[in-house]
Amino acid sequence: MKKVLLADHHPITRKGIACLMKNKNEFEIIGRANNGNELYKKLEELQPDILIMEIDMPQINGINALRSIKTQFPNTRVLIFSTHPEEIYALRSIKSGAAGYLPKTASTKMFMKALDKIRKGGIFLNEELTSTFTSRNVGETSAISRYKKLSSREIEVLNLLSSGKRNKDIAIALNINEKTVSTYKTRLLKKLKVDNLADLIHQSRMFQFG
Repeated sequence: MKKVLLADHHPITRKGIACLMKNKNEFEIIGRANNGNELYKKLEELQPDILIMEIDMPQINGINALRSIKTQFPNTRVLIFSTHPEEIYALRSIKSGAAGYLPKTASTKMFMKALDKIRKGGIFLNEELTSTFTSRNVGETSAISRYKKLSSREIEVLNLLSSGKRNKDIAIALNINEKTVSTYKTRLLKKLKVDNLADLIHQSRMFQFG
């Protein structure tokens, strides 16, 4: 059973999510937060497996908060459930460490599908979103496709690399050894079809929009 923390400043949203998950044996809601200060306190106290959060709530600085959370709590998987436009923030959120992104206009079925994929270690990104990029740039869409095939740990390593972290820093942040970090870098180069670290970081930054 995965321990879940809800972070949203709208009581009805928190209540709705709780009702939706009430009879799901795979999840247990262990806490709720309605602002940034409460969120960090609950993350520290409860160490949830999954965080469902709105990035636009009091005392939270959006995408930067997500990066901070993933640095401090790398083992907590984050599902962003937000009012922000999906086409602007979804890929940027995943690039910043989220395991999934859903707009609040999503159906209950889509919400549970995303949560279940995250529970199993996957990355959730709406297929419809990927298709919207086809007309913009075929190469970019191909990159998105490759990016979606990365494991959650590979994405964590990529996020840290793109923020300028050294192997030693990444090893400490993720509680793995430096040799393992090197192995992940080799896998990333192969999976994203680039030849060096600079190109790898450049490709990761393709996912920053807005």
